[in-house]
Order: sequence, then structure tokens, then C-alpha cells
Amino acid sequence: MFGWFQRLLPKSGDFFGMFERHAAACVDAAEALANLTRAKGDSAQWVARIREREHDADEIIREVLFTVRRTFLTPFDRGAITSLIGAMDDTIDEMQAAASAIELYEVVGFDAEMQAMADKIVAAVGLIAEALPLLRDIERNGAVLHALTERIVKLEGEVDLIHQAGLKANFLRHRADGDHVGFIVSREIFKHLEKIADAFEDVANEIDGLVIDHA
Repeated sequence: MFGWFQRLLPKSGDFFGMFERHAAACVDAAEALANLTRAKGDSAQWVARIREREHDADEIIREVLFTVRRTFLTPFDRGAITSLIGAMDDTIDEMQAAASAIELYEVVGFDAEMQAMADKIVAAVGLIAEALPLLRDIERNGAVLHALTERIVKLEGEVDLIHQAGLKANFLRHRADGDHVGFIVSREIFKHLEKIADAFEDVANEIDGLVIDHA
């Protein structure tokens, strides 16, 4: 009976392709977020683009979870697959949260630190997109993958420093002009951008875990 059940299940699923498609959605969303913080064109178009890519990513994660349940042989442990795609999805979810906050508070001017954080996010997500195809041959690419995750973690640290500097500058400026609401809004945007960085560091850690286990 078990052998008959095994024959009904797909022997493998295109998990690598799904990872890479999800990463492409994250890259496009990150670029839209960077354009949003630089007020390039109508902000509504960038918010809409981020939401579209987040919707695409949701479809992909559902596909991954469905395939995990139906696949007999997976390239990695099922828990590792779901943890990796979950961390990736957290990244784009946080991008949408940042865009929604910008839309909600009608933010039209962005501090240099916010723009710098968005640029670091684009760089980090680009490194994730570069790393994921290397998982197809993780044994051969282990060293390269580890180097890429180190760079991603370094970018997260740089975002933290920019975040702290931006918050301090905002506090001093808004204390001087008495604009308490302005400070609260700026703090909210900074918080969302910093959460994106936390999320992409989690992706790096998931990739590193795969390297440790399989390379």
C-alpha cells in the first residue's frame, strides 16, 4: 500500500525554480521601494507595484507548500524548504508594510537615511537572488554561497547603523521645530525599513544553514 502511494506522488518538484521566481518578485519590489523613497514619479505606481509583487510572492509560497506536501523526494529537508521560502516571504511582506505606511501617512519627502536604507535593501535582495540559483549545486557552490551570505549580513549591519543615525537626526530636528507628529511618522517609516533588513538577514541565515548541512 505504501509503495502504491509513493508511485502516486511526484518524485520531485521544481523548488529551485520557485525560489528563484520568488526572489525575482522581491528584487522588483525592492527596486520599487527605492524609487518610492526617491519620489521618482507617482508614488501610487510604486506602492501598487510592490503590492502586485507581494501578491505574486504569496502565490509562489502557496505553490511551494502544496508541492512539499505532494512530493516524495525533495532536494532538502521539508522543514528547511518551508523555512527558507517563509523567510523570503517575510522580506517582501515587510516591503509591503513599509509601502502601506508611506501611503497611509501620505509621506512625500524622505530623509537621505531612508533612501540609503532602501538602496542597501536593493543590494541585499540582489545578493539573495544571486545566491538562490547556486543552491542547485550546493556542494560545489558552498564557499560562494557562504561568501554571499556574509555580504548580506554585513548589509544588515550597515542598515542598522543608518537607521540609528536617521532616528537621531529626526529626533533632533523635530524636537527643535516641535513637530512631534512628524517625528512619530518618520520613526514608523524607519522601523519598517529596518524590519526589511532583519528579514533579509533571516534569509541569509537559512541559506547558511543549508550550506552547513549539505556542503
